[in-house]
Amino acid sequence: MMNPRFSNRSATINVMTAAIQKASRALVRDFGEVEHLQVSKKGLGDFVSSADHRSEKTLIQELRKARPDYGFIAEESGVIPGADPEHCWIIDPLDGTTNFLHGIPHFAIVVALKKGNEIIASTTYDPIRDELFWSEKGKGSFVNQQRIRVSGRTALDEALVATGIPFGNHGDKPRFLACADRLMPLVSGIRRFGAAALDLAYVAMGRCDAYFEDDIKIWDVAAGILLVKEAGGYVTETNGGSNMLNSGSVLAANTYLHEPILKVLSAK
Repeated sequence: MMNPRFSNRSATINVMTAAIQKASRALVRDFGEVEHLQVSKKGLGDFVSSADHRSEKTLIQELRKARPDYGFIAEESGVIPGADPEHCWIIDPLDGTTNFLHGIPHFAIVVALKKGNEIIASTTYDPIRDELFWSEKGKGSFVNQQRIRVSGRTALDEALVATGIPFGNHGDKPRFLACADRLMPLVSGIRRFGAAALDLAYVAMGRCDAYFEDDIKIWDVAAGILLVKEAGGYVTETNGGSNMLNSGSVLAANTYLHEPILKVLSAK
């Protein structure tokens, strides 16, 4: 299990890390139970929903102890105003719920701190791999204690691109299919891992060269946007705009590949 405190982390990152660590213990136990429930097929949806709520409750309790005046934007609880109008925690207690539901060990707990309209600190924790991705504005991005950077690949045909695929009634399927059809012949591969926060973390550390998605929620991408920027990458909307937190549209990539991928995605 990760050490919640390292000397090179600020007090803010230590607060976020400690809250995530406490929430992750129960979530990992719940994940073990989900794997057993796969056999019986009883109450999986309700079980995962309960795990999600328990994780969020723990995060809110722990963050509130440390910063009682800060508000929240949370996946399950919605907007919770705080006495401090400037600072707001953005939390996703379980990013990758469908993976969790199916016993796939790829999900994360996410906490970001917003000041005004800007993300100033972020943490994304993969409890199965024990990888804590964290960043602060102007201070770089890290996984555990190691500094990370986006990849240095310059050729589209070498690029590995992560994305989210529309499902059910979510997303613009025709637009996604058109974008994928244009992009697939140009890159080395497209991956749909199922946890947007980890997709962005993987771009930040160079495991993937780019990530794009539309119709995504603020708690899925707030932490990752800062991670990629502080790791030397570039983040915009998929049409080139800069309103990622509100539009639900994100394209993150290294500085070499962002523009050519943006051209492909925004082509008519």
